[in-house]
Amino acid sequence: MNDWASYQLQDFIPFTTDVYFRLIERMGETFWPLHVLTLALGAAAIVLALKGRTQLACLLPAPLWAFVGVAFFIQRYAELNWAGGYAGYAFIVQAVLLALVALTGFGLDKAPRLTSPPILIGLALAIFGLIGMPLIAPLTGGSWYQAEVLGIHADPTAVATLGLALIVFRGWALWAASIIPVLWVLVSGLTLQVLDAPRFQILFAVVAIGLVGLVWKSCESRRVLSTPSTGM
Repeated sequence: MNDWASYQLQDFIPFTTDVYFRLIERMGETFWPLHVLTLALGAAAIVLALKGRTQLACLLPAPLWAFVGVAFFIQRYAELNWAGGYAGYAFIVQAVLLALVALTGFGLDKAPRLTSPPILIGLALAIFGLIGMPLIAPLTGGSWYQAEVLGIHADPTAVATLGLALIVFRGWALWAASIIPVLWVLVSGLTLQVLDAPRFQILFAVVAIGLVGLVWKSCESRRVLSTPSTGM
């Protein structure tokens, strides 16, 4: 116990800031112009979610999670940190979960109300993951190859999917579909904090906003279920 207590968070981050952002850049260089397809899938998922086509909206991100799990984590991130392999398998589990729910329709919100605050929060997070996050690197002095893109890099994939979950899921399925995205965004924020990268505050804000949305939608769903229906 004393040995574990002597460890600090930075002891679990065995790479430097330059090495980490070079990994991000390598992903961008290697898979361009696949970004165009992944962004199109993300945009389509958001539009379908808003139109109530929740099963298809849930299915589209599934291959993106599997791709990031293998190409980013297992094949590359794991070379820097042994925990990268486990993160990759978690992303694959998320891909399977999304695919299963999409095929069965279980736990999906068939008619999301666009005026509902949690769904508006989800929409904001999804758009931020799709459009906002790729702009952070170039706006802060990084190269365009360091732009983190949905379906290529882990952070925007998790952020956008958390937003989609708030739109298309309900009940316990909402939490089940959000656990891995929330945990990864939190881990990534802590990693960037240790690396002294200024972007970590953004990820912590995403976690906080996402949790507010999750609790809010859960309370809304519970209130709807507890309201007696008025029959003739």
